[in-house]
Amino acid sequence: MEGNKTREQAVANRLHTITSSATLPELHWKNYDDCRKNVQAIYEAIHYAPAWVHEGQATPQALAVISALENSQHKGLNPEDYDASRWSARLVTLKTDNRNADTVAQFDAALTVSVVRYISNLHVGRLNPKPFAFEMDIDQKHYDLPQFLVRMILTGSDVPKMLNQVEPQYLGYQRTESILQRYLALAATDHSAPLQNQQRSVKLAGVYTGATQLRQRLRLLDDLPQNMEAAKNTTTCDERLIEGVRHFQNRHGLNANGILDKETLRQLNTPLGVRVMQLEDSLERWRWLPPVYAQLPVAVNIPGFRLRVFSDDHTIALRMNVVVGKALLHQTPVFAREMKYIVFRPYWNLPLDIIRTETVPKLRKDSAYLAKKGFEVTDPEGRVVSGSRVNASMLARIQAGKLLVRQKPGASNALGLIKFMFPNEYEIYLHSTPVPQLFSRARRDFSHGCIRVEKPAELAAWLLQDQPQWTLEKVKEAMQSGPDNQQVNLTRKVPVAIVYMTAIVEEDGEAYFYNDIYGHDAALNEALAKGPRR
Repeated sequence: MEGNKTREQAVANRLHTITSSATLPELHWKNYDDCRKNVQAIYEAIHYAPAWVHEGQATPQALAVISALENSQHKGLNPEDYDASRWSARLVTLKTDNRNADTVAQFDAALTVSVVRYISNLHVGRLNPKPFAFEMDIDQKHYDLPQFLVRMILTGSDVPKMLNQVEPQYLGYQRTESILQRYLALAATDHSAPLQNQQRSVKLAGVYTGATQLRQRLRLLDDLPQNMEAAKNTTTCDERLIEGVRHFQNRHGLNANGILDKETLRQLNTPLGVRVMQLEDSLERWRWLPPVYAQLPVAVNIPGFRLRVFSDDHTIALRMNVVVGKALLHQTPVFAREMKYIVFRPYWNLPLDIIRTETVPKLRKDSAYLAKKGFEVTDPEGRVVSGSRVNASMLARIQAGKLLVRQKPGASNALGLIKFMFPNEYEIYLHSTPVPQLFSRARRDFSHGCIRVEKPAELAAWLLQDQPQWTLEKVKEAMQSGPDNQQVNLTRKVPVAIVYMTAIVEEDGEAYFYNDIYGHDAALNEALAKGPRR
């Protein structure tokens, strides 16, 4: 008995020493400063007794946690962040050397650090989004992790269920996690050769020498039915094969024309491991979102060039194409705010950077440029100073930002006939456009940062649905012939989330993949490769 107490005290002392440091050499990522405070709080709560070892053996809860860590890739996480490959050997060592205080303490502390990282990563993500220009406030997702682990995991009867509860409960997250399992399996087993690149685009009509290989690829990716019979002549392209190409193109943000062009072949030959990584990146960004919205948001996905509006039952009420900021110079920021009001027939108040880089040079060449384009000069209070020619003195004040420039309301206004306001420091908002033909293009990054929407009247009617006077017809009337700059406040604020996900799983379970137009995926993956940190 005395020996047991001495050994228990030795384990406690060793755990106290370990948690006083931010380093544990037994870990793959030896520095655990990212979670040291939580680890200390856990051991303080249980008086530095082992959390996962009882009478020299790993507890059932420890074994359940280890299983979760070993399978963490199925959650879109990196198993080695949690020492997944080391637990089997550690269990053997614990079984054979459980009278050694160092062995018990090191096993226990390593598992505590690993599970703390795992729970935190599932709940708020592996990285803080702000250093990556993602203005998502993960602080609002704060919770007492040590208390959760002590009360719900260490003595829990259903550890997997408890762990699942810390994940985002969004249906989109759950669909993404589900499709990840399929792509993990495909990436592990697919050894097919790439489709041969062509010198020129191939119209899939009649005979195509790569038809058999193309058909196999489309079946693998579910763009063709698995049970579809091949044509008797293996080089023949029938309409079903062409339709399969169109389906694939639609899922990858391409023009769905059924033509094997350079970009379609590039997407077809993209390794499935890359698709896995895109799904993992999307899961990470889902974890950055607020845990529960009072009302599901209007969501814009930048690389997908799509806007979705969600009903109270979580189904999609509206979806439409959007135009976002140019990749090179005017990237649309990623953030979340609340929509508060709508403006019909708005003025366009030119941002100072556009005034200085684009408007002033044109005024130097033509002092009547503003009048010709329907612009006017105002003072900071909005009083019109000039709607005709601009003299040298006014030009200097415009350059200095002391006078402003705005475009008059109307059909030719750059904002179109309506704008949707969710006040933010970026001066970003949704609006209609006088050039709707851009919505038909596959890649749609053409704006200075604001977001042009394809169906503005329908979006306004949905946002104003609790104000009966604002029917779709009344919205259209206000856009076409109502008062200029008419503001209508929403009776309740509506969350707006501008997100960046290159992999999206729709309600029907189909996965859509998009190009990393701003390079955000590349930056995220580079940071994740450096290991746990926050």
